[in-house]
Amino acid sequence: MTEKIVALLAHFIIATISASGYLGVTLLMAIESACVPLPSEIIMPFSGYLVHTGRLELIWVAVAGALGCNLGSAVAYWIGAVGGRPFIAKYGRFVLLDHRDLHRAEHFFARYGSITVFIGRLLPIVRTFIALPAGIARMSQVRFHIYTFVGSLPWCYALAYVGMRLGAAWDTDPRFKAVYHRYHLVMEALILAAAIWFVWTHWKDRVRPDEA
Repeated sequence: MTEKIVALLAHFIIATISASGYLGVTLLMAIESACVPLPSEIIMPFSGYLVHTGRLELIWVAVAGALGCNLGSAVAYWIGAVGGRPFIAKYGRFVLLDHRDLHRAEHFFARYGSITVFIGRLLPIVRTFIALPAGIARMSQVRFHIYTFVGSLPWCYALAYVGMRLGAAWDTDPRFKAVYHRYHLVMEALILAAAIWFVWTHWKDRVRPDEA
């Protein structure tokens, strides 16, 4: 994202939470968890700033954020559950996916889905999209929502706490932005490495239509 886009998003987030309080926090975190890259790293710290001013309470800000994550994740989960299989069946070859990958995903989420969703909710970028593969794999909805909430609550609490501690200087103190920027760079590098590995391994095993 460019600085201008981030600034526009920040303005929208601040205006929404300022006007709607806890409901705004829930709504914005729901949008973020529905595979829309609306950064929780802005949503929750500003909510924490409002805790600093006395307008909101820290624990309820975190709960509102975690509930929003569950609401948005439900949308993304069902998009994956309803549309994921037909999409992969029809267009999967264009993105190096086939029915074998669906079977692997189902097996993986059946065995490791809980910890995957929990850890995914603690990671930038990953947390925004984790519900989609969980839905495609038809992970148990009960387990999915439990671990979504349990994983989202500490994430929301920690970011709100940072905003509360920074207080009035939350938008001008460079420490949080510097740490967040480095953290994001590491996560982006890991995701890029995973994407390269995925393309490499799937391209090698790819069966050409005329060889099938």
